[in-house]
Amino acid sequence: MSDLIKELYKKVMSGEDLDMEQAFALYFENSDELSDAANKIRMSFCGSKFDFCTIVNAKSGACSEDCKFCAQSSFYDVKEPESYGLNEALIIKNIDECSKSVIKRLSIVTSGRSLNDGEIKVICDLLDKKNTGINICVSGGLMSFEQFIKLKKSGVTRIHCNIETSRDNFKNICSTHTFEDKINTIKYAQMAGLEVCSGGIIGLGESYKDRISMAYELKKLNIKSIPVNILNPIKGTPFENKNRLLYDDIIRTLAVFRFILPDSFIRLAGGRRLLNDNGRRCLLSGANAAITGDMLTTKGIAFTNDKNMIEKLGFID
Repeated sequence: MSDLIKELYKKVMSGEDLDMEQAFALYFENSDELSDAANKIRMSFCGSKFDFCTIVNAKSGACSEDCKFCAQSSFYDVKEPESYGLNEALIIKNIDECSKSVIKRLSIVTSGRSLNDGEIKVICDLLDKKNTGINICVSGGLMSFEQFIKLKKSGVTRIHCNIETSRDNFKNICSTHTFEDKINTIKYAQMAGLEVCSGGIIGLGESYKDRISMAYELKKLNIKSIPVNILNPIKGTPFENKNRLLYDDIIRTLAVFRFILPDSFIRLAGGRRLLNDNGRRCLLSGANAAITGDMLTTKGIAFTNDKNMIEKLGFID
């Protein structure tokens, strides 16, 4: 292990935070040594616990926002699966399936800038009627404090709202809302007493400094569930020709995230199916959570395959 990795590993293990310049320097250390140190930090702060969740695409397409990576934006000519409004039957079906499985968190994900009050009422009424026995997360865009209060009263435990990238890079991926809109949404959810799941996408053309800066934004917000998506370039979007990140860069990113966020669940999310090992190396580099099953508009990985992989790596579901 290099002197720098040893020094910063000891710093994290003693409960101290790295400054950003140290994290920048760490990124270029030997990736195998970096992964090994990140894995040891994960074991020390989080143990062998692994956190699975699954998602339902409860409202699809026709989105008013122009996020350049997204197949659901109405700005782009993309052959997405289909466009539909809030689908109560689909939500119920997924809740029932999740209730019967060992996966105990379901995220209700909707397209659009924000759920409106009528849609919030549909979700709240549905949850009020059902004893789900699972943890429900809602990913409904830039919602208000009052809407979060209603969701919490109906039994929602967590809100998802990705910050996507660094503060400086955000303007390069979206113009219809701002980074501050994202931050305010997260703070409203926290004020309402909800947990927050927030992360971003790597491979958007950002620098390694942007990725590390994103991790520090998440740390500042005290986020404990951090999905890391790998861009899957979709034909018809402005990012369709983006080169895929090298696996080594993905590994380095996750490992440095673990140094910065030692006690968080770092969650492998969209794009994992692009990796030739379904993310096995990522799970040896600090990651300890995953979205299992299909993503929103792309295929994911079956839970049985994921479960076999994490058990072989010594995780406990």
